[in-house]
Amino acid sequence: MCTTGLYINAIYIELCLDGKTMKTQKLQQQARRCYSVSHLSVQERIDRKRNAALVGGGQKRIDAQHKRGKLTARERVALLLDKDSFVEYDMFVEHRCSDFGMEEDHNKVTRHNRGPYRNVMASGVVPQISLIMGPCAGGAVYSPALTDFTFMVKDTSYLFITGPDVVKSVTNEDVTQEELGGAKTHTAVSGVAHRAFENDIDALLNLRNFFNFLPLSNQDPSPVTECHDPSDRLVPGLDTIVPFETTKAYDMLDIIQGIVDEREFFEIMPNYAKNIVVGFARMNGRTVGIVGNQPKVASGCLDINSSVKGARFVRFCDAFNIPILTFVDVPGFLPGTSQEYGGIIRHGAKLLFAFAEATVPKITIITRKAYGGAYDVMSSKHLRGDVNYAWPSAEVAVMGAKGAVQIIFRGKSNQAEQEAEYVEKFANPFPAAVRGFVDDIIVPSTTRKRICRDLEVLSSKKQTNPWKKHANIPL
Repeated sequence: MCTTGLYINAIYIELCLDGKTMKTQKLQQQARRCYSVSHLSVQERIDRKRNAALVGGGQKRIDAQHKRGKLTARERVALLLDKDSFVEYDMFVEHRCSDFGMEEDHNKVTRHNRGPYRNVMASGVVPQISLIMGPCAGGAVYSPALTDFTFMVKDTSYLFITGPDVVKSVTNEDVTQEELGGAKTHTAVSGVAHRAFENDIDALLNLRNFFNFLPLSNQDPSPVTECHDPSDRLVPGLDTIVPFETTKAYDMLDIIQGIVDEREFFEIMPNYAKNIVVGFARMNGRTVGIVGNQPKVASGCLDINSSVKGARFVRFCDAFNIPILTFVDVPGFLPGTSQEYGGIIRHGAKLLFAFAEATVPKITIITRKAYGGAYDVMSSKHLRGDVNYAWPSAEVAVMGAKGAVQIIFRGKSNQAEQEAEYVEKFANPFPAAVRGFVDDIIVPSTTRKRICRDLEVLSSKKQTNPWKKHANIPL
């Protein structure tokens, strides 16, 4: 009598044929019993395959993933998406790799992955977001680099082209994974990543919230949700928020949060180039992109990093029909050889270029300083700003009173009097209003009311640029 017993993924396979036993050693780790195919119905086979796919690499590997503070791929998808909304395809597909070493006579590395190409083709068509939740090295880093936003998880995600071992062998530099490509490095130093979150759960929940600010494609208008925050709400605290002394700092975030719906502001790149603030909020339920100088850091001066940060954000908003609000308090571009040698002229031009080419509604509020070329760059009337307001504390001028007087009246003894005269004549919002550079001088507490009204009027704005294959931004 012939009987057959088959163990798959077992320590051995035992075949009983005509009373003879043959044992074949197998180098596998886990043993399980697989019943004869003839004993199973088609549905049972499907269920077994499906359950095996759901378990993935097995409970042991799932536990190991959890010990590292990470969720599994399926857990991440379940947390990110609406409950029971995920429909999976190709569940039964398996890998076909058999040799994980370098195959004989194949000493070339070829790249068949067209992922980066797809990123480029989708750029400006649909929003693209990368969430780095583990190591990402080598050529794989270019796909997230091409997306619109890159988020990371603290302590568990890494981005680098060459790892610490390669760096050590080539440059003899000792560096850890975290120092080389961790979340802190890329959110605060390199500017590669836009935000970092505490853990997988925190990252996925924030990503769900972030989705709500974005349209699905470039064919959709800026999203509008139900709003319970009155559009005509006054913000009395704004009337006294700007210090009387122009050298005193204040927090631009306080102004932004006071004006937007429910004080909800999703800041982008909060730890990089802190002298400029960018992020998403809602005004009367409508998604808006916000750009603002930050007087608390470097007096709000524009430099290389802040110009690039602002330009990238403005271009995203313009690509996806998101109106732009700009809050201006800028004394100029940061001076110094490091900035000049680093190409501040070219990089500063990126921000000017981004605002100038943008065709979405653009509303600008000058809260205090608007000096020189930096004033021009920050969504001024000269760059097709739709509505430009000034607060009573605004100073629209070539430069500050002290610097101007030192140049104009150099060597003269009555500079204090000349400085007071300069302030009276130029360092206030009225000369700009007379020349039409601002549309109105408004009471700060009414800013939210004015912006909400203007956004409603501008919601039907249609503006196009001259036809071209593409513009040539000064990269």
